[in-house]
Amino acid sequence: MTNTRGDALDILRTLVGRSDADFHEGQFEAISALVDERQRALVVQRTGWGKSAVYFVATLLLRQRGAGPTVLVSPLLALMRDQIAAAARAGVRAVAINSTNPHEWADVRAALDADQVDVLLVSPERLNNPTFREEQLPALVRNVGMLVVDEAHCISDWGHDFRPDYRRLRELITVIPDGVPVLATTATANSRVVTDVAEQLSPPPAAADHDDAADRHPVHTIRGPLARTSLRLGVLTLPDAAARLAWLLTHLGDLPGSGIIYTLTVSAAEDTARLLREAGHNVRAYTGQTDPGEREASEAALKDNEVKALIATSALGMGFDKPDLGFVLHLGAPSSPVAYYQQVGRAGRATANADVLLLPGPEDQAIWSYFATASMPSQQLANAVLDELALENGAPLSTPALEARVNIRRTRLELLLKVLDVDGAVRKVRGGWITTGAPWTYDADRYERIAAERVAEQQHMLEYERTGSCRMEYLQRTLDDETATPCGRCDNCAGDWFPADASADAAARANASLDRVGVPIEPRAQWPTAAERLGVPVKGNIPPAERMLEGRALARLTDITSAGRWCRDLLAANAADAPASRELIAACIRVLADWPWAERPASVAAMPSRSRPLLIESVARGLAEAGRLQYLGSLEYAGPGPAGKPGGNSAYRLAAVWSAFTPPTALAETAPTAPILLIDDFADSRWTLTVASRQLRLAGASAVLPFALALRG
Repeated sequence: MTNTRGDALDILRTLVGRSDADFHEGQFEAISALVDERQRALVVQRTGWGKSAVYFVATLLLRQRGAGPTVLVSPLLALMRDQIAAAARAGVRAVAINSTNPHEWADVRAALDADQVDVLLVSPERLNNPTFREEQLPALVRNVGMLVVDEAHCISDWGHDFRPDYRRLRELITVIPDGVPVLATTATANSRVVTDVAEQLSPPPAAADHDDAADRHPVHTIRGPLARTSLRLGVLTLPDAAARLAWLLTHLGDLPGSGIIYTLTVSAAEDTARLLREAGHNVRAYTGQTDPGEREASEAALKDNEVKALIATSALGMGFDKPDLGFVLHLGAPSSPVAYYQQVGRAGRATANADVLLLPGPEDQAIWSYFATASMPSQQLANAVLDELALENGAPLSTPALEARVNIRRTRLELLLKVLDVDGAVRKVRGGWITTGAPWTYDADRYERIAAERVAEQQHMLEYERTGSCRMEYLQRTLDDETATPCGRCDNCAGDWFPADASADAAARANASLDRVGVPIEPRAQWPTAAERLGVPVKGNIPPAERMLEGRALARLTDITSAGRWCRDLLAANAADAPASRELIAACIRVLADWPWAERPASVAAMPSRSRPLLIESVARGLAEAGRLQYLGSLEYAGPGPAGKPGGNSAYRLAAVWSAFTPPTALAETAPTAPILLIDDFADSRWTLTVASRQLRLAGASAVLPFALALRG
């Protein structure tokens, strides 16, 4: 034990670059449990405590004693990059296998074969890649020296960032050789998550039946206080998006150092970044839709203090390591205090002070509601997937082929397949997916409990915003930290540390930004895979002579702009149909005025609508009158019109609208030689506009310019 501590301390000092460094409380306890006792351990400690030091030090000690490489399961590319850099500082040879470096995989395998790798980082999704699972994983399992599961709250249904692929780790844990230590780490786990994760780290029932199995593999839980003494928390409630942006424009330069500004949607991140850049602030947007190379460059720019802030969605979250990050600000609140604690934990990791400010918005709860059940499978759709796979008698179906058979959007289908996979009902193989034939039952009680917990978490977040007591103490208590006491630093403990005013110039800029209208509607260029299977006689590219041109929407439904708010109100499920207001028509005219079309339209046509005929016709007539364009009237329904409801995947949506429309009668009488402006209320899949435009083109229109009030996104 004494030798272990001395050797471990030498490695720690090399890692942090300080000859006087010593372990935090609990760090050596965890290392010893892994190295000396070969135990399974769960470490729940605040961000910045040094969880990565535990597994890097333990790795080198185990390697010195002849163990194989550590397999580190890590959820995000940004986190992997930071972990590899930290490993290098400790003299740990770390490499990664992920979706961005396939050109390096052969070299990684060769280095593993030559025992030149100390830590292999993999994503949980990689564990189920058929080639990796069948060709590389068995050898890794035989030789693994330690298994580390980082951000282990992802294992749990109750974790704030649950990922189906993480549940697959239970299978890996059960097959690793006896005596191989397992470490799970997280900074954000309440008691329910701790219990759930510990159960999944425990030996399987068959092993537990052996007399000494539980003694060999107890789950050693090390849990410390979660208070972040460097953080100064605050909440500033302002009336609307314009006021929040005006505050940000006024005070961003006053915030310490560089930091992260979180938003709830991609469009909010991009719009906010654009506004700040136009005002002279050096910021970048960072979202799940940002190019991977650009994301990596933005991470480096923030770490090197070359930008004031990254305007980010939760894509920049777990594990991003900039020790001197000076502030974290939220434009809109995450859906739970646990998720909020995780994100604010990016700040003040190695500084005495960092500022954390939440600016909640009235739209937050609507966004929470959408995402709350996104990871939960539907029994009806799950059964439809299993039925289609069963029809293949063991032959694999690719995801695109399966998408043509079940009416689920690609992203939701992929998530559902992952859930069914970890439940043992389906299996990913070369060429696609197969059913295992194992019985599968929809666990309605479980999903109802999870949904109820999500609602409770949302209420806790609202309580955090409104509480008059210590904010850090409140966050700790939601994480079941019994050591919670008032911090003495937050706005409730010490008074508001932030100004609430905004300059007149900033308010004008914010209002001008929110007054922007117009976003592109990209034309569809290719028919969906297997459309023929659904009775639609098309495949491959859409002929240019049948395509619509690039269109415009007034706004995206998720936009923080005034137009985005109008669209959410106008197109809400319970909104009454009524003619468009003058204000709305004027905003649409502004979109047309800024539209850089190659040729001005000469006429206007409207889409038929069961739910909003007054709204669509009034917009079409208003634009025709303002532009002195001929109004052709509305397309007509062919037979019963579109089948089903909006949404669903591309193949099913195309089939639903394929034979639904006929061109307006006036079109045959006028034979226009200039483009037609086609008006609709909402563009989601774009197949309605694509099919209607094709009908107009085949009826003689030279071109079609689609215009919708709102675009989903």
